[in-house]
Amino acid sequence: MSTTQSSAEQSTRSARRPGDTIFAGLATGAAFTILVALAGVAIFLTLEGWPAITASPEEIGESNIIVYVWPLLFGTLLAAALAMLMAAPLAIGVALVISHYAPRRVAGIVGGLIDLLAAVPSVVYGLWGIQFLAPKVLPFYQTLQERLGFLPFFEGPATSGRTILTAAIVLAVMALPIITSISREVFLQTPTLHQEAALALGATRWEMIRMTVFPYGRSGVISAVLLGLGRALGETMAIAMVLSATGVVTFNLISTQNPSTIAANIALKFPEASGISVNVLIFSGLVLFVVTFLVNFLGRWIAGRGQVKG
Repeated sequence: MSTTQSSAEQSTRSARRPGDTIFAGLATGAAFTILVALAGVAIFLTLEGWPAITASPEEIGESNIIVYVWPLLFGTLLAAALAMLMAAPLAIGVALVISHYAPRRVAGIVGGLIDLLAAVPSVVYGLWGIQFLAPKVLPFYQTLQERLGFLPFFEGPATSGRTILTAAIVLAVMALPIITSISREVFLQTPTLHQEAALALGATRWEMIRMTVFPYGRSGVISAVLLGLGRALGETMAIAMVLSATGVVTFNLISTQNPSTIAANIALKFPEASGISVNVLIFSGLVLFVVTFLVNFLGRWIAGRGQVKG
């Protein structure tokens, strides 16, 4: 039996085409190159950011580097979290309409338009946010201040549309195609037999989706949201253009006193930085690198775990 198996393995290896071997080698080399590049970026950020840890308060402008980075990290996480609260339900709903409700022709058109949103440059989103969205949402912010001003989120004063909430809306639109595309593909991979069995037992279309599609695609949807979160965390130009940042730590979403984000702060200050200021900005970039890496790694891990179970 073992002789037969070994001969079969040898014949399979010998029958392997040269193109398969070349492709496997190229794929392995590409994966190794990505790992080397990732390690190189991490080493560079660590070495260049280390002087900021040992720098004096006079050089940093704060008592220590943590005090400098914390407001930026807070603004980054707040903007990304708000964006996901808006983008995730909408993206999942759109993906569900494309995969199970809309006619095939309409679903193809809507899916293509959603995918095109991913090709729009960040600068265009920034221009849209500052020139169109900010003036349009200002009356809404003023209404929120009048009616819900007793809440810390809407204290105001709402005198400008360039707020952290507006920046989060822009981020939500930018993350929408990522979450929608992945969720749509996950929903379409639900076994047809499971769906037909649920319908045959008398379930409505929504009950069928709730009992078969959502459980099957739960891990994929979670990973899609986390990948969209990683996209929102690293956004630079759109936030730098839309947000009127002052570097404060606040949960007031409609005030002109807004926290900045790490990426936007680096983009705005790096051209004029010199000396230890460059190391401080690089250290903040290292913090963003670690946070983004952890979020994307978690998303990939959840997706891989769901595939193994499936």
